[in-house]
Amino acid sequence: MSRNLVRPYFPVAPSYYNPQYFSEVVRSFSVFLEQVQNPGDARNTTLTLTELQTDDYNIENGAVFQQDGFLKISLLNAPHPRGVLGTGSVGTVTVITT
Repeated sequence: MSRNLVRPYFPVAPSYYNPQYFSEVVRSFSVFLEQVQNPGDARNTTLTLTELQTDDYNIENGAVFQQDGFLKISLLNAPHPRGVLGTGSVGTVTVITT
């Protein structure tokens, strides 16, 4: 772990069942899981992101994607749809030049 976290203490197992030992192990695993699931701070000097999605379809709030060469962050109130192009036709037009 590169976030300077304090490693939880895991006690040495006794030769017989001891409820206090079991409680300490459960507490240690709880601390460990809390540390692992907490994203923590990040500071990078270099970062390479490959194969990013080109829209925010089906990604969680706060995830990054790229659109038209710009790195964007997915927000629930600012959608970036997959396609915004459309074509259509109504009737015909005749042009005569003389």
